[in-house]
Amino acid sequence: MRPWLLALTLLALTLVACTPDPPADAGTDASADIDAGADATTDAATDAATDAATDAGADAASPRVLVFSRTTGYRHDSIADGITALGELAADRGWTLEATEDPARITALGDVDVVVFLSTTGDPLDDAQQTALEAFVRAGGGWVGVHAAADCEYDWPFYGELVGAWFARHPAIQPATYLVEDRAHPATAHLGTTWMRTDEHYDFQRNPRSDVRVLMTIDEASYDGGGMGADHPVTWAHEVGAGRSFYTALGHTRESFGEPAFRALLGGAIEWASGR
Repeated sequence: MRPWLLALTLLALTLVACTPDPPADAGTDASADIDAGADATTDAATDAATDAATDAGADAASPRVLVFSRTTGYRHDSIADGITALGELAADRGWTLEATEDPARITALGDVDVVVFLSTTGDPLDDAQQTALEAFVRAGGGWVGVHAAADCEYDWPFYGELVGAWFARHPAIQPATYLVEDRAHPATAHLGTTWMRTDEHYDFQRNPRSDVRVLMTIDEASYDGGGMGADHPVTWAHEVGAGRSFYTALGHTRESFGEPAFRALLGGAIEWASGR
């Protein structure tokens, strides 16, 4: 241990020993602050993910990741599973990771390389928070959107540019075949040319192909209810200002976050978005 770190540790232990116990209703750690609307399962997953990533440690070149999962509309049961999966990825890959549903955290991103919007819905950010996120990305920060990240902030033009395309509708959850179009990207390099899996398959308000690097499409002949036709992107990446943006429509089901291939996709996406 470095001498300065040992000294700080001994000082902290001395202060703790001399400090009386806080009252039973003392506040919780702000890094795991969850809106009152979030359930206890998400709260526990947030704490566990942050603790796991912190315990694993990270070197100075590792991505610093903030997972943001606030919802003001529909809330996915899979959010807690996603937080757990990302925490385990962080521990395995040596990232630092913090999970939060406190929108005020978005105004202080100086210690973050990548912000992950995990099935955010409704309007999770106010005007000041929107301004802060836009400045972060345009200055070189990374952003990764998962599933319902395309189902929020419909009145914010920059967010439309950031996500690439907004959600329109979806049919029932069912198996389908994905067509991996670009295997040169770190998020899809581990996949074959096709990938069959079960999920909720989004249609979008527009085809984003002209503005993004499409990594994967879905074969509408392989399931019922698709509404975009022969060219139906579901995963893509692009640059926004000096920053990097990645979006995948996958991740509705709780089971998604237990799939090794999907976890690898998220890991590659986050590391690419970090620029490291």
